[in-house]
Amino acid sequence: QVQLVESGGGLVQAGGSLRLSCAASGRTFSSYAMGWFRRAPGKQREIVAAISRGGGSTYLRDSVKGRFTISRDNAKNTMYLQMNSLKPEDTAVYYCAADLTTSYISYYTSDYEYDYWGQGTQVTVSS
Repeated sequence: QVQLVESGGGLVQAGGSLRLSCAASGRTFSSYAMGWFRRAPGKQREIVAAISRGGGSTYLRDSVKGRFTISRDNAKNTMYLQMNSLKPEDTAVYYCAADLTTSYISYYTSDYEYDYWGQGTQVTVSS
């Protein structure tokens, strides 16, 4: 098993930046493909970004391309989401998730593929 703890959320003005972190403990972090999801009020949870076990393959949803960056540091058991040029529509609870996989190069974009979830961190972008 792996335990996930997100941090770095908060209140920021439109155009500002935040960096979310997802710290993992338990089983070897590098055994997991990772993802960031978010759920805005009244909306379904959606994928924001995903990254393969080795970090060489990444995915960003279209609405955050050019603004967000996903990365991971397997030596520190941590995944990051750098969020720049934030918009009010980015307001949501952000969750990190882990998928135990044998593939070193694949990432996953469907929430049902993920085995473990963090508790979430609130990101609020004011206009």
